[in-house]
Amino acid sequence: MYGTVAIVRTVVAAAALVVAGLLAPPPATADPADPAPADDPTSCNEPACVPGIQPGVVLGAPCDNTTYYVFGVTDWGRLVFCGSPRRLAARWFRTTELRGVKLEGSNCSGRDGEMAQAPDGLFLSCDAREGASTWTRGDI
Repeated sequence: MYGTVAIVRTVVAAAALVVAGLLAPPPATADPADPAPADDPTSCNEPACVPGIQPGVVLGAPCDNTTYYVFGVTDWGRLVFCGSPRRLAARWFRTTELRGVKLEGSNCSGRDGEMAQAPDGLFLSCDAREGASTWTRGDI
């Protein structure tokens, strides 16, 4: 009798472990479609994870900040930026490709003319100068 009770207890314990394993949440995995983790803003490579994008802007309308958090989106979903051509009054323009959050001075080979935002909100542009393409201030 004692052997049967021990076997039953062992089977019940094993079954409980199996059920517990089935009910436990799956291990966390990175989803490439998710925005960048908060502890590494430079892993953001697309507009969806860029902080401070202003909603509801009007293409061609006046804007007031051409240095920090310059990106916006129109009501129909068009990405725009606040710029000042030839130092005239700033207004909303269509953007080139927005490549997420990058560090000023970091390499951007193959992205010449594209845009990004620094972690502090600074507007960046990929420029080729002196044989290297780097993220530089977009407001100068």
